[in-house]
Amino acid sequence: MCPSDYAGRIAEAKPNGPGRKPGPFDVLRRADEPGSFAWSAPQPAALAALVERPGAGLLIDLDGTLLDSEPVHRASFRTYFAGRGWHVDDAVIRQFSGRRAQEAFAALPGPWTGEDPDALTDGVLAALGRSPLRPVPVPGAVRLLAACARAGLPLAVVTSARLDWVVPALELLAVAAGSVSVVSAEDCVRGKPDPEPFRRGAERLGLLPGGLIAVEDAPAGIASAGAAGIGRTIGITTTHPPHVLRAAGAAQTAPDLIALATAVEALGVGRGAGYGARRV
Repeated sequence: MCPSDYAGRIAEAKPNGPGRKPGPFDVLRRADEPGSFAWSAPQPAALAALVERPGAGLLIDLDGTLLDSEPVHRASFRTYFAGRGWHVDDAVIRQFSGRRAQEAFAALPGPWTGEDPDALTDGVLAALGRSPLRPVPVPGAVRLLAACARAGLPLAVVTSARLDWVVPALELLAVAAGSVSVVSAEDCVRGKPDPEPFRRGAERLGLLPGGLIAVEDAPAGIASAGAAGIGRTIGITTTHPPHVLRAAGAAQTAPDLIALATAVEALGVGRGAGYGARRV
């Protein structure tokens, strides 16, 4: 979702086919999943091989990927729904993850059907503004952003949020103003899972989509990256379990950004700029 009046408070605080053998980019699949077998966690050395290729770059989601804010958002949805006298399962609330709330309300069936999606979103944002909960960086996020800056690895943040949320969120992640390219809600006619956000991210970096790596926590974002032709998507399991992200199209999953940060740190300094044209 795309918070607005909560922004001032933020500073407080492609699927594997059948019969495929595990590779260096795979993670442990749950033993109770159909057709499962033990996969090794993604290793920094293997990830480094991806990010050091010519034309490589990162397109990274914000909420749930760089910033562990999804529990805050889900709690706000629950509060708003309870205030309306609605019981909405957590499985349904998770479907709002990674999407513009207005578009999700319009697309998902529920007790809100027939109501104004913008008014519904305003109600959730009001609950968010009253929430005592605070988002925190995902482990490895601050290291990863700093390592990309040092190494000159092209990077864009691709988010469904508006800039009034994005700017303080990046400050929480120790990102200086103007140092990172951003694709926000204001830049796109259609949000995730439409390919437009990630397609615009590739355009911002001036790189071919097939050489880029998307990092996402939500099926909607993974679908957006895949439809935009992004070469590989890493799913971060802060919001959904690994098998859900792989089913959506993630090539591999990880619990946080530590391994990816370590891989980018290994690139060293002096690869040049390339952070894209539009920055915040």
